[in-house]
Amino acid sequence: MIKAVFLDVDGTLVSFKTHEIPLSTRQAIAELHEKGVKVFLATGRHILSLPHFGDLNFDGYIVINGGLCVSADKQPIYKHCIPKSNVKSMIKLQKTHPFPCLVMDDEGLFINYMNDVVDEVQKLKLFPNLKIRSLEESLQRDIYQMVSFISEEEEKTVKPHLPDCDSLRWHPAFTDFVPKGSSKAIGIDNIIAKFGIKLEETMAIGDGGNDIAMLKHVGVGVAMGNASDKVKVAADYVTDSVDDDGLYNALKHFGLVASNA
Repeated sequence: MIKAVFLDVDGTLVSFKTHEIPLSTRQAIAELHEKGVKVFLATGRHILSLPHFGDLNFDGYIVINGGLCVSADKQPIYKHCIPKSNVKSMIKLQKTHPFPCLVMDDEGLFINYMNDVVDEVQKLKLFPNLKIRSLEESLQRDIYQMVSFISEEEEKTVKPHLPDCDSLRWHPAFTDFVPKGSSKAIGIDNIIAKFGIKLEETMAIGDGGNDIAMLKHVGVGVAMGNASDKVKVAADYVTDSVDDDGLYNALKHFGLVASNA
């Protein structure tokens, strides 16, 4: 019996095309709550950069790719930060191979500089309230994630400089460098330990490369129809795209919702 559902945000809960949550998704989440199923968000976003959900309520949040887990009232449950040595390595690398690097700390989102790639990504509203700040200033704070606006080829050059980080790419324009061992799967473990839920009683739904770990980890992993083949292979079930009521259809397939969308 599924007692908890973990939902990715971008491309799963929210459409990349409309930047809205489909009505069928809102209905499905409401029905899950009526049945006593807990609903959590699991995202690469910062807690301060989540979109406005209106009347939707969630039981907790896994944010920054598992680097921070908080309760419904935003009280911390778990946190995992990047070692200072790796932040220093990023600063050193920037002197010879500069690229936009966005850091996430407790205060918000900060980027060393903007370029055309960042400007284009910003149209997707993924990083609201983004401020300019030097990477050197980040050394004074706990850093959960360094979002690097580089290609997959450039990533191969950068990764060796960050030995204590894993790279999670869910968009072609950038990759998320997170502390090793940090993932949505680890976030799920911390959440269910807090709520007394067994792993086999969990379901996760996602579409990005940073969702693969949690889709393999939970009791039932569902990939959205708009996911890449790599993500689909990691899932137990593939549903329709976010714009074709994919989330609702997946929950209906597993008998978790019954109402018509």
